[in-house]
Amino acid sequence: MEERQKATRRRRQVGKDGIKLKMILFGAMVAGVVLMAVLAPYLVPYDPYEQDLGNALLPPGGVHLLGTDRYGRDMLSRVIMGSQSTIFSALLLVAVITVIGSTVGILCGCHGGKLDALLMRVSDIFLAFPGMVFAIAAASVLNGGILNAVAALACISWPKYARIARSQVMTIKTMPYIAAARLSGSGAFKIVIKHMIPNIAGPVIVTAVLDIGTMIMEIAGLSFLGLGATPPTAEWGSMMSNGRSMLQTSPWVVLAPGVAVFLTVMIFNLAGDTVRDLLDPRQRGR
Repeated sequence: MEERQKATRRRRQVGKDGIKLKMILFGAMVAGVVLMAVLAPYLVPYDPYEQDLGNALLPPGGVHLLGTDRYGRDMLSRVIMGSQSTIFSALLLVAVITVIGSTVGILCGCHGGKLDALLMRVSDIFLAFPGMVFAIAAASVLNGGILNAVAALACISWPKYARIARSQVMTIKTMPYIAAARLSGSGAFKIVIKHMIPNIAGPVIVTAVLDIGTMIMEIAGLSFLGLGATPPTAEWGSMMSNGRSMLQTSPWVVLAPGVAVFLTVMIFNLAGDTVRDLLDPRQRGR
């Protein structure tokens, strides 16, 4: 029996160490991607907006590593600069929907009654629409633009966070330590800040990290449809849209931003999975 317990403890320790190593690895990758976006103006080898029709549609080579587009603009420079628009927009979007949705969920969970019923029915209305279809309609009404695309996606994405926060608060507020905090004289605001938010942070953070990759794809999708970033702004979805007619003759014009989207989404998704494992005791104990 003792040997079996030791073996179990060793397996759990190995699992914990593996999760920590993955967190370091994927955390470094995420930091690298974000740092590239922050330093993009200083990393580009050429001006991403300077046109040179004499060098239009050059294939990838020594001078232009990822080739050039139809206007002779360096694709590597545009991909690096496009990381700013795409990644920062996704991070802003996730931050907005996390704050709004969590706030709504906490209010509903704490107060209940008519406020809870009203806000949850509003969230049901948004959840009833196909997300991307609603975002396309909203972005069309707002006349496009990257900020309008973020606003359109925010309108449809906050209910998920509200549901998560509400369910967590409904569970937490029945706990003995919440009753003890009330008996000790703590007000509602202090209980929310000191006890509820720290305890609901785990599921919300995991959802937010996993959502970053999804939002990158959705922002790129709206830009691809002409409802996000507008030319000549360097943005991955818009770049793919501008080059789609040349997919057979000059595929690098589409593949360069497409691969950038793929790799970035993969990195954020892997990081999100690792954060989930790190914060989930059931995963850590395997």
